[in-house]
Amino acid sequence: MRCPYCKHHDSKVLDTSHDSSGGIRRRRECLKYGQRFSSHERPILATPLLIKQNDTREEFDREKLARGIRISCAKRPVSAADIERMIGQVEAKLQKLGKAEVSSRVVGDLVMETLKEVDQIAYIRYAIVYLGLHDLQSIRSEIDQLLED
Repeated sequence: MRCPYCKHHDSKVLDTSHDSSGGIRRRRECLKYGQRFSSHERPILATPLLIKQNDTREEFDREKLARGIRISCAKRPVSAADIERMIGQVEAKLQKLGKAEVSSRVVGDLVMETLKEVDQIAYIRYAIVYLGLHDLQSIRSEIDQLLED
């Protein structure tokens, strides 16, 4: 692994830990200057193609998913770690499906499911866009349904 500070090619691993999404965090030290840094590794598993509403196919884009979740959680008490965990959960569930193609609605439903558990306001923000809630009555009915649960 290359040192991010001096770009030297050799480093040694000081500590290794595993996270809940199957990733690995390694604490490293540059052998040239002794500078310490962390690296994060996650397994590369195949994610299915997403079938959009107009029947076009699109590669799963982790960054696009992250953007949507971050926008929903903006100015809410949701930590960056929680957001990364949600992104990892959605991606892992897609990979576990074992299908070559899935509807993009599946991704939206998975995001809704995880947001509902983490922050209800972020859930409503996402639902307004995802479910196309265009008036106050439809937003209110979604909030009422959330309160019932």
